[in-house]
Amino acid sequence: MVLASLLFGIGLGIYFGIAEDSIKMFIKEGIAAHPTLHDTKSADKLWRYVQRAHFHASGISGFSIGLIILVVLSSLRRNVKTITAILIGLGGLYPLSWFSMFLLGPSIGRSAAHDHFITEFLVYVGTGGLLIGIGILCANILLGSLSQKRG
Repeated sequence: MVLASLLFGIGLGIYFGIAEDSIKMFIKEGIAAHPTLHDTKSADKLWRYVQRAHFHASGISGFSIGLIILVVLSSLRRNVKTITAILIGLGGLYPLSWFSMFLLGPSIGRSAAHDHFITEFLVYVGTGGLLIGIGILCANILLGSLSQKRG
């Protein structure tokens, strides 16, 4: 999951370099089709949403790889390592919330895109999973919790 998120972030960056104008045209056409849902800031804000998807995907993926390496090296029980790595990997869903707002925003408005079920689901599962995974890892490293039994 972390590698998919990293590839998503890198892919967006490449797409910005190749076809930034097409992204801005998507935003412009969506705003033109639904002018009552937008204000003068909409185009810039929607462009910023897709940039945030790129930044968050790249950043969260980068430090999640480091966290997963710590999980592998930790004294967590094997099954807890798997769960913790999956939870940390769920952090890759958070950048998709910004991408969701970018995709939905031109047609339903920025506020509606921000409050959309898909966006909120991605935010809560992504951040929740990441924070719980980090919590389990920190509890193990700092307190020795959920460690393998010593024989």
